[in-house]
Amino acid sequence: MTTGVVVTGLGLVTAAGVGTKATWRAVCAGVPTAATDPALAGLPVDFSCRVPDFDARALLGRRTTMQYDRFVQLGLIAAQEAVADAGLDPATWDGARVGVVVGCGVGGAGTWETQYRKFDNDGPETVSSMLMPMLIPNMVAGHLGIRFRATGPNLVTATACASGATAIGVARDMLRQGVCDIVLTGGTDAAVVPLIVTGFSQMRALSTRTESPAAASRPFDAGRDGFVIGEGSGILVLERADHAEARGARVRARLVGYGASADAYHATAPDPTGAGVERAIRAALAEAGAAPSDVDHVNAHGTSTPLNDLAEARVLARCLGTGPAVTSAKGTLGHTLGAAGAIEAALTVLTLENGLIPPTANLESQDPEIEVDVVAKEARRCRVDLALTNSFGFGGQNVVLAFAAG
Repeated sequence: MTTGVVVTGLGLVTAAGVGTKATWRAVCAGVPTAATDPALAGLPVDFSCRVPDFDARALLGRRTTMQYDRFVQLGLIAAQEAVADAGLDPATWDGARVGVVVGCGVGGAGTWETQYRKFDNDGPETVSSMLMPMLIPNMVAGHLGIRFRATGPNLVTATACASGATAIGVARDMLRQGVCDIVLTGGTDAAVVPLIVTGFSQMRALSTRTESPAAASRPFDAGRDGFVIGEGSGILVLERADHAEARGARVRARLVGYGASADAYHATAPDPTGAGVERAIRAALAEAGAAPSDVDHVNAHGTSTPLNDLAEARVLARCLGTGPAVTSAKGTLGHTLGAAGAIEAALTVLTLENGLIPPTANLESQDPEIEVDVVAKEARRCRVDLALTNSFGFGGQNVVLAFAAG
């Protein structure tokens, strides 16, 4: 049993602010959000893309703030927006037909650091009894199920920086198989903590432009030197097309293809041949019943690292030619790890709806070895009927999602 799958709701929390409108406005303006981060003071890399003025107590209540790690808080806020945007009321839906699939790359990193300091400095008796439920990654899906009375399949996917996109693909499969009518899906991560940042820094994965953080994330630029770590959440409401039609829902886009593959090459470096990414792209296109020439736009993984951007651009040129307009949101929002694929899927939906491709922030001089049409300087208005969004993770895990206009 298969059925079409549609997007009926979006929710975003990013370094551009709380809410989809704030994020869309920032990426369309190409305004970088990276800034010096007091929580990282004294580290070799002391800047990030952090959600500004995030008051979890005001948004979720005091108890929630105390008992949930930040990655769960961000996911709950994004999900609340997505459910409301879809015009759904959890008090009236059949919860057994509602699933939750959320991607998370790290989990409760902030809780881990805080509680380990207590353990190390003051002894085991000072460690919170809430350590484990605040720490483990699956709790974001668990809490979404509790909050929204969703009693269908409930799980978290972990494919590093492809986690959010993997979650959307898994959710789509559930809907196509008739297991659910609705799935809340996407990704969340809040790993802007000293230990995690130091780990990436030691790998030389991060930009070191401490003197100009706003200019540090520059996907596809000749002067790129690494990514800028960020935090955030993107949640989408996916529905069976027949279910959405029966309730008269607004269809924001159609999810028409999903391709996944493994490089089986290296723990952290992309396969320079791009063979795995190519398989994922071709699988997504095959499911969509589309030819490479049908693709109008690609929301690239585009991390601003020297190896990743070049490898991705080469496979895009080989598979799709120079026709599609390419962009990367990470110049504006930084790299949100397990949330990135979901945030960028939501931005792809908005591009389809608005016929507007956001620019790649900080792209001043495109790397001459990158031979694709990267949108820069200002947003490009054009018709977009079919778009791909790419997500890749450590371990060589690749996901490509294909969205079509609603």
